[in-house]
Amino acid sequence: MKQKIVLVISVVVGLVAAILTRAYLSAKETEVALMKQKFLQRHGTMEVLCYGKNVPSGTVIQKSDLGIKKVPATGLRGQALTEENLSDVVGRRILIGHGVGEIVFWADLEGGDPRDGGLSADVKKGKRAISINCSGAATVSGMVRPNDHVDVVGSFSFPGAGGRSDRGDVTTLTILQNVLVLATGKETAKAKVRQAFGAPNGQSGYSTVTLLVTPREAEMLVFTEQMRGNLVLTLRNRSDTSYEKDLPEVDYEKIKGEIRDLNAKRQTEMTR
Repeated sequence: MKQKIVLVISVVVGLVAAILTRAYLSAKETEVALMKQKFLQRHGTMEVLCYGKNVPSGTVIQKSDLGIKKVPATGLRGQALTEENLSDVVGRRILIGHGVGEIVFWADLEGGDPRDGGLSADVKKGKRAISINCSGAATVSGMVRPNDHVDVVGSFSFPGAGGRSDRGDVTTLTILQNVLVLATGKETAKAKVRQAFGAPNGQSGYSTVTLLVTPREAEMLVFTEQMRGNLVLTLRNRSDTSYEKDLPEVDYEKIKGEIRDLNAKRQTEMTR
């Protein structure tokens, strides 16, 4: 009799535990569903192309390889492909393999976005893109990036009598101010966006920086490099559009004559 009572109690306890567990899981499911609903309401959704089957790298995509699914729109607009882009995808080769349900990105496709005209598309009318040899400390320890704004400062040793270089006659001056950086090495702003969505990044450093300049400014930069000048970039805040009108040429005598006044002025500004 006692064994039957124990068995009944065990069954009841088990049923109660199962009911409580089910109620807890149901409450959690409801909570997750509400959170998902709030997220979708805040960020919206979009229907994107996805892979309808496993496709290995090098596959030429056919319509039958693709499907459509609804996903949160945040961070995907302009990167994930939609049904409107179907004709841009079919017949294109993918660079890396993908599994069922994975979203199709422009960076997946050989040749990328057909609307992307490469770096030339970023060069405004009347401007030119020019690359200068500049790396390491000359690019703020390599932290200058595409879309940054910089000033270009150069130091030159002008030829002396007989064409010989006179190392005592070195001059430093600011050549250009508030210049837009289009690329560092081969990395552009567009490439950085693609990397954020999983595209491989082959750049660990760079030795050239590409700037957006006018044709006349391009001539000056080419001349400075022919003079074997040392070019250095100083990094600006992107919202800083200020312009220094009367920056002087700097040589040894200039530093010797003004270094005390410059330091005194700096200390005064720091105590304000």
